Amino acid sequence: MIGTQIPTPDTERGEAIELWEGWPALGPEQRVEAFRRLPRAVADDFFLSLDPREQAELVASLPEGERMVWMRLLPPDDAADLVQEAPPQEAQGLLGLLDPTTRREVTALMAYGEDVAGGLMSPRFARVRPDMTVGEAFAYLRRQAPQLETIYYIYVLDSAQRLLGVLSFRDLFEAPTDRRVDEIMQRDVVTVPETMDQEEVAHLYREHDLLALPVISEAGTLKGIVTFDDIADAIREEQTEDIQRIGGSEALDSPYMETPFFHMVRKRAGWLSALFIGEMLTATAMGHFEGEIAQAVVLALFVPLIISSGGNSGSQATTLVIRALALGEVRLRDWWRVAWRELRSGLALGSILGAIGILRIMAWQFGGLYDYGPHYPLVAFTVGLALVGVVTWGTMAGSMLPFLLRRLGFDPASASAPFVATLVDVTGLVIYFTVASLVLLHVGA
Repeated sequence: MIGTQIPTPDTERGEAIELWEGWPALGPEQRVEAFRRLPRAVADDFFLSLDPREQAELVASLPEGERMVWMRLLPPDDAADLVQEAPPQEAQGLLGLLDPTTRREVTALMAYGEDVAGGLMSPRFARVRPDMTVGEAFAYLRRQAPQLETIYYIYVLDSAQRLLGVLSFRDLFEAPTDRRVDEIMQRDVVTVPETMDQEEVAHLYREHDLLALPVISEAGTLKGIVTFDDIADAIREEQTEDIQRIGGSEALDSPYMETPFFHMVRKRAGWLSALFIGEMLTATAMGHFEGEIAQAVVLALFVPLIISSGGNSGSQATTLVIRALALGEVRLRDWWRVAWRELRSGLALGSILGAIGILRIMAWQFGGLYDYGPHYPLVAFTVGLALVGVVTWGTMAGSMLPFLLRRLGFDPASASAPFVATLVDVTGLVIYFTVASLVLLHVGA
């Protein structure tokens, strides 16, 4: 028919990209309607690109007859993630849509925690026996291929499913067809226990630069593999939670725009209330030095400057150390090296800010912008010395708190920047007015 546009692969991909970009703004019914309009050629890829929570919401909104198609499209580990994201009352119904073999695999995966290697792994991997020849291994792998999610490495197992070694396809291609697998396999294999935390698994990925890691049980049997895409999702979730905690909030359970209003308020109110109560100690500290302030009112002008500098230096240090701990760049045993490094950094940074503070006071005094009184040199020296002390203390406190939390078994990310700033605010006032008392009031005033 004249004027009819025949769909092309590029047109279909464009529709999927357009839907992906507008997906967050669509309601449940709009999402289902738009998804069902996608050509099947791109709908599969689009569905697989959604995160498990969005997949669960979409499948729950589809007509009964279509749910099985999409549930059976997923590999076992992804299907387990979807079922875990679905409401509890729907979980059994979704499991029932899977074929018996996949259902058993998914049920086994769901027995693990979501944040451990066993919960991330795929139970479908390429395997061969050690007594096979290379030619037999190729034939055996061809039969396995349709059931495998990915083929990065080939694992060599004995009759009890214990891991003996690993092969790459390059190893097989380069070997003569009559050589035995156990003659060419690598026996030194990097493995992870099924209970290893996902952050530690991510560290192993970065350390060894692998595409997949085998997951073994206590008995040494191979249970599955964690692939790069699985750990990438886990790393993103961990980093999101850490950033939210560092910002002084509980981690959100869903994307920002999809978090219910009162749920978000509850996640943030607890931390803010705790920080507010902590900041109330600032007033207590100032009340303790009320006499010093009354004798030299000019001291009060620099309180915001002093406490903000200490809080900022502490926030800097805690953020750097938390990230270093997360990346495995430093470990608990390195605390003294970090302390020595941050002590020197704090003194250097405090000296820089102290010099700027002294220059500022002198410039304002000689420029006629403000009269700090006859003892302005002592005021400048007090502010400069206090900045050195407060910034050094803030840097030390901010760098050591993550180590303390890790030692006590807590997440170092709980050492949020606002928490460190609040801690340093109170102690910074004590340092400031103590220095002022020694220098300004007892020496010159």
